[in-house]
Amino acid sequence: MKLRPRRAWHLRDFILLTALMAVGIWFLRQPLGDIISIGLHDEEQSHIFLAPLVAIYLLWLRRTRMRYVMVQPSLVGPLVVVLGWLLSWWGFHSGTQIAWHGGAVAVLLGILLSLTGLTPLQIMGPVFAVLVFVLPIPGEIRHRIAYPMQELATTVTHSMLELIGVVAVRSGNVLIINGEQVAVGEACNGMRMVFALGLVVYAFAFGSPFKPSTRIILLGLSPFIAILCNVIRLVPTSMIFGYGTVDAAERFHDLAGWIMLGLALLILMGVLRLNRWLEFPVTSLRLASQ
Repeated sequence: MKLRPRRAWHLRDFILLTALMAVGIWFLRQPLGDIISIGLHDEEQSHIFLAPLVAIYLLWLRRTRMRYVMVQPSLVGPLVVVLGWLLSWWGFHSGTQIAWHGGAVAVLLGILLSLTGLTPLQIMGPVFAVLVFVLPIPGEIRHRIAYPMQELATTVTHSMLELIGVVAVRSGNVLIINGEQVAVGEACNGMRMVFALGLVVYAFAFGSPFKPSTRIILLGLSPFIAILCNVIRLVPTSMIFGYGTVDAAERFHDLAGWIMLGLALLILMGVLRLNRWLEFPVTSLRLASQ
């Protein structure tokens, strides 16, 4: 589906691409603006702003491959633009948020492919794949994930508190400590940590020349490690809520979130060391291409 042979980029090509992107963003300002608004106002969707940073980081690591991306007009791009526009239109009128947002992102991708063909996807797939995290998680999926995590967080936190001798009474997903109610399951279900850590691990996995099997292990372990770290954070947080002040507990909760992110990465590094100690190969001999 090629229209013209490949050739090097000229200034007019960059101007044309910028103009087409600007037009696309203007016509899609409502779904794109809605994505930004959700990321700003919903704490559990704050990973939306982390995804572009991870994409930029992975693109920078693969910057030498940019010379292979030539001007190669292709009909694939307009086809993606049309399909993305129809998907976004259908998502808006049917109330399907993921389709409304996803179609808008697909249109912008199609604009790029109109000038370059499929080459960028072929040589820098992980850069584009991570942009899926730009799309807000639909409410139904969030609820199906959040409720089991609330139950798990409350159960494990309650057990840990009893193990260390702290008296805590459980009522649903609420713990009563020293007469104070602590809604650990609702306020600290760990969803933010799961998605944020998942993105950081994605950047780590595809930013190093790991074998595909190693990447699968790292990405597969990230949600379980995030849940573990969240519980580690919840135990002292619950105690501060019960025996300290609300302000102190909230400050500790926020600070501990960053500390737990570092702890999670240390655990993943330990997994890699364990694999090396067991003499399982974890890296490829060449730079990762996927």
